[in-house]
Amino acid sequence: MPAAADPQFITSRANQLFKDLCRLAQGAGAYREQGLVWVEGEHLCSAALARGWRPQLAVFSRSNWPPAPAGLAQTATKTVVLDDALMARVSGLPSPAPVAFVLDLPAAPALLADAPTVVLDRVQDAGNVGSILRSAAAFGFAQIAALAGTALLWSPKVLRAGMGAHFALRLVEGLAAHDLAALQVPLLATSSHQGELLHRARLPWPCAWVLGHEGQGVSAQLAARAALRLRIAQPGGEESLGVAAAAAICLHASAAAHG
Repeated sequence: MPAAADPQFITSRANQLFKDLCRLAQGAGAYREQGLVWVEGEHLCSAALARGWRPQLAVFSRSNWPPAPAGLAQTATKTVVLDDALMARVSGLPSPAPVAFVLDLPAAPALLADAPTVVLDRVQDAGNVGSILRSAAAFGFAQIAALAGTALLWSPKVLRAGMGAHFALRLVEGLAAHDLAALQVPLLATSSHQGELLHRARLPWPCAWVLGHEGQGVSAQLAARAALRLRIAQPGGEESLGVAAAAAICLHASAAAHG
């Protein structure tokens, strides 16, 4: 297997590794099939390295090799250099990044019973999910529990929106509502119109915030199990906040109360 200093150059669209990379980078669920994760761009690659992740494969565009930063170029078991036109075909970005990593998908973890947790109840938009992961990591939540119907956590779009938060969190996905019985922290359910006002509530720590579907909100089943139902004051009179904005406000409130 070539070392990082002796990369494999790929110039043909017929190359099998190039085809595999295209499927991995462009398919939301391809990481489940291949057991690999596509991480694109210097920021995400550096974030993975900073958290102790090591890539199986480093991928560079031809115009970025050899001037690629040594901190990225010398970290993988194998290094591949793609012609710029091929990198553009692999990339999921309008302007392709000059570097990407292929990481091993971590083994599916079990829920930690007492971890500060964010529960995603069928949150479908990849941008919303990634933004929520970013807020969770920023405000001291350690675990994401994603119920079936939520956007796939390791998909390329969620990874880009998460901006590196994935590498700081314990990610558990594909759960059913009854799996949350393993949590030993109180559930706090968000609501647009019902429940106690967030800024007046005494928030427990640790806890598990439940954030619901963009249109339907938290399911009735989970809302009924919540220790608290909370709403955010909106003096401006808007009907509701988007789930990502509501998540940031709620998770910050918990962090502020705990700190």
